[in-house]
Amino acid sequence: MLSMLVYAASGRRRDADQEEKGARFLMGFGDFLLHWFMWAIRPLERASLAFGLTPDFYNYAGLALGLAGGVLLALGWLEAAGWAVALCGIADILDGRVARIMGVASNYGDFIDSTFDRFVEVFLFLGFAWHLRGTSAGPLLAAAAMAGSLLVSYVRARGEVLGVVCTGGLMQRGERLVLICLVCLAEPPLVEYGGWAPHVVIQWTLAYLAASTALTALHRTFWIATRLRPGDKRAGESATCDAGPDVA
Repeated sequence: MLSMLVYAASGRRRDADQEEKGARFLMGFGDFLLHWFMWAIRPLERASLAFGLTPDFYNYAGLALGLAGGVLLALGWLEAAGWAVALCGIADILDGRVARIMGVASNYGDFIDSTFDRFVEVFLFLGFAWHLRGTSAGPLLAAAAMAGSLLVSYVRARGEVLGVVCTGGLMQRGERLVLICLVCLAEPPLVEYGGWAPHVVIQWTLAYLAASTALTALHRTFWIATRLRPGDKRAGESATCDAGPDVA
């Protein structure tokens, strides 16, 4: 919180790398948090370059942390899992930023990054499913959230192959990781000190993830499909495809 105040007082400079990518958080409503976070991890970028850490280091570190997060979730160590997810997210950000700074960004890096991201999500949702195996709806909610998350990424990837780039929507990967991290950190104190029933917060969060990722996947599907119809002059355009009057 203090670092947010420092960032705001220093002029709230927007991160050039995220601006160039057109990145948004919470459909633009969370952009302050996005650019603050990029500002906060900038010392890690400089340290990475000083120690010669490569994008591949962060790719494999993120994969290992995602696996650790899934195992910790399955064991019920939620707070440790939350921190593993947070570190996994940082590694996922740094791999691309370090690659661009070093001038080594490539198709190989894009492929490894996006593929490992899917592995991480599978690890985490399988961890949730095992953790909630004693509940009636928990494993189903975890499976639905995993399916929705994978569909969001698949629709974008398929659209890009066909020449239409759609990178926006309500529940992108950054939002998903933040929610998973927060629920892992919040559930234990809510159960211990707030009197909440165990697993309730997690199940509601998974239900929200399942619904919002399904909507995001459908949104992207129809948005891309309108631009692939024969004769549509918008084919090949790149946009965030956030909700608006131009969305089918």
